[in-house]
Amino acid sequence: MERKRKLRVMVAKPGLDGHDRGARIIARAYRDAGFEVVYTGLHQTPEEIVEAAIQEDVDMIGLSSLAGAHRFLFPRVVELLKEKGADDIVVCGGGIIPEEDIPKLKAAGIKEIFTPGSSLEEIVNWVKENVKPRER
Repeated sequence: MERKRKLRVMVAKPGLDGHDRGARIIARAYRDAGFEVVYTGLHQTPEEIVEAAIQEDVDMIGLSSLAGAHRFLFPRVVELLKEKGADDIVVCGGGIIPEEDIPKLKAAGIKEIFTPGSSLEEIVNWVKENVKPRER
């Protein structure tokens, strides 16, 4: 019987936002759900995030932003993944994101946005239902 590979997810904090408590809580929830988790730490550029995602061979990148730069940083990650031929990596986001920005982010290729009040269970279940291990 062939064993299914664990889902590999990256939690990343793009930009100058210095608050990572929520991102670390999400990373722990992903780990507890059985995913392999890579956490990039604070103050990452979109270029650093994409390079790390490719090197770490992740299936999904979860971006966290509380500082308002999500309208530029999140779509930039998607653009760079396309440029590198890695646009099969799912990108979702979370943080303090105004409701009116969500459709624009989704149109830019962000698959889902989680705002304050989203439960850990809801987030983990979305990943389980919408992200599959990439072809190697």
